[in-house]
Formats: sequence, C-alpha cells, structure tokens
Amino acid sequence: MGDRVAERYGGRVPIPEVVRPPRLVATDLDGTLVHSDRSISPRTRAAVLAIQEAGAQFVMVTARPPRWLHELADLVGAHGVAIVANGAILYDVVQRKAIRTALIDPAIGLEIALAIRAAVPEVEFAIERADRYGQEPRYLNRWPTPDDTLVAEVEELLSEPAAKLLVRHPEWHSDELLARVGAVVGTRVTASHSGGHSLVEISASGVSKAAMLAEFAAELGITAAESIAFGDSLNDLPMLAWAGTSYGMGNAHPDVLAMADVVCPTNDEDGVATVLEELFGLD
Repeated sequence: MGDRVAERYGGRVPIPEVVRPPRLVATDLDGTLVHSDRSISPRTRAAVLAIQEAGAQFVMVTARPPRWLHELADLVGAHGVAIVANGAILYDVVQRKAIRTALIDPAIGLEIALAIRAAVPEVEFAIERADRYGQEPRYLNRWPTPDDTLVAEVEELLSEPAAKLLVRHPEWHSDELLARVGAVVGTRVTASHSGGHSLVEISASGVSKAAMLAEFAAELGITAAESIAFGDSLNDLPMLAWAGTSYGMGNAHPDVLAMADVVCPTNDEDGVATVLEELFGLD
C-alpha cells in the first residue's frame, strides 16, 4: 500500500495498460464520486459524460436507496439504471422503478434483528424497501426522513421483504459494530458498512455490489477484465475484487487501500475524474 500511496501523492496516478480504456466504469458515490459536501464537481460530471460519449458504459453502484439517485439522473447514461442498496436493487433512475431485487426474507430478517438486539441491546433498527423507508421510533436518523416514513417497532418494519436492514449504535465505530454484528449473523445474511457513523447495513445472503454488477455487465456482454471500479469503504470490497482493475480513493478505509490495485486522489480532489481523464485521454 505504501508504494501506491507514494505514487499517488507524487502527482501521477499509475494506469495499468491492460484496461486502457475500459468498457465499463463502476463507481461508488459517497466518499468516492461525491465530495464530502454531497456535491459532484463540474470536473467529475464532465468526465463522466465524456467517457459515455466515447462509448464506455458508466454505472453508479451505491449503498444509497433509490430516492437518493433521482438528482443524478443526468449521469446514468443510455441504459438509465443504477445499482442501489448495496446491490439489492437494480433501479431504473429515469422511470423511478425497481427492475430487479434481491430482498431479505421477513422471517430471516426478524430472526436476525432479534438476535442482534439480544447481543447488543443498545442498537436501533431501520429498513429500506424498494419503495419505502421505515425506522424504529428511537432510531437516530442523520438525514431528513421521507414524508411517508414508516415509524414502527422492528416486528412491523420486517413484516415485508426489505432491501436493507440498518443497525445503528449510539456510540460504537462502524468497524466495531460490524465485528459484533458479524459474529451474531454469520452467513445467514450479508453484513457490511459504507463508512456511516455507527451504522451497519445488512442485505440478504449473497447480495453485494459485485453480484448485481456482474449480472449487469454480463447482460451488456462485458467481462470483469474489461471493467474498472472505484470505492472507499468495506461494502465496496467485493466490487473492487470483481473488477479487472480496482481504484481505492485516497480517503478510503484501510482495508480498501490494502487491496486496491491503484490508490487515486481523494473524493474531494476529484480522484475518479483524475483517473478517467488519464484513461480516456480527456482534456
């Protein structure tokens, strides 16, 4: 990792020749494509649009729920879709509808939630469905809630299939919470985090950004070797491992920096745009 970081701060991002240029560019959003103030810079927006004009497929692969993609509809390209909820939903951003879902079975979800609460009583739960957000009354939500938010106890929240079960602790770092939750749930579901404060995100078993991305790429006739991916947090690791070349952001979680093929500038330094400009020869 140290050599790659040194190369990155030396001023030039090393670009593997084998993927110059890639047919598919997949990127996480928050902490990766998006600045810390939740904006996308004109430079990054221009680079994304330019590579699509050059014929590359671009897809956003994010932990965000569907409703947080609508403001980025101009970036999705001709295919019109994004992979959201950590790979649980292939979402048509333009038509505002789920195309494909891989959801948590209600019985399994409730069993998992009750087991987590028994092990860590301080946690509170929220859920994301394909079309609705819900939370327990005491859940600390760090973002404005939708008008139709379902506020209920976990038994009601998980009475229907969910794309994600969110586990919030009042104090613990997400890494610590993930270790405790992971020990409880094992392989019955997929647990990860996206760098959120004291938050773990649970998906159905086998669901990941990589799994849905691989399906999406195969439908386009594109292989992993022809693809690159950008990410910054633990939920990005499967996607980064799948892609032919992986780029970890300079601000990424240490585990991402350790496994990425290349470390690029931070999200606030337009790291994704820096790489795309080099790969595609953009001015």
